[in-house]
Amino acid sequence: QVIFALNQTLLQQERLRAGSVQIPYTTEDLIKHYNCGDLSSIIFNHDTSQVPNIVNATLPTREHITAQETDTYFRQELIYKRNERMGRRVKDLLEEHPEKSFFFAFGAGHFMGNNTVIDVLRREGYEVEHTPAGQAI
Repeated sequence: QVIFALNQTLLQQERLRAGSVQIPYTTEDLIKHYNCGDLSSIIFNHDTSQVPNIVNATLPTREHITAQETDTYFRQELIYKRNERMGRRVKDLLEEHPEKSFFFAFGAGHFMGNNTVIDVLRREGYEVEHTPAGQAI
């Protein structure tokens, strides 16, 4: 699965470089939406954007099934389980040291799609608020 995913990702990068495929948003778009707290925008409305999309209609049937299985595996192992671990670590720190103040910073990938670190903390009963760029904490 790893070799298949790497090959598909490299093929996708080659298509991007050749100009036959385009990404629908720029890095500047990502930064803008991240800073504005607009994580539910069109850029982030996929189940997750962290795993390259290796499933595409041009794959032969056998490879298409492999791509779907690989995508599901990566999504579960690299995204959902990681966010669960991170959310539990935050919760544990807050509960072990209630007298302390903490600042947690995460990359945008931890806020995209479903089963984010924020989702984990909210399920645990925490209230999570977005602090926009430039606003004092």
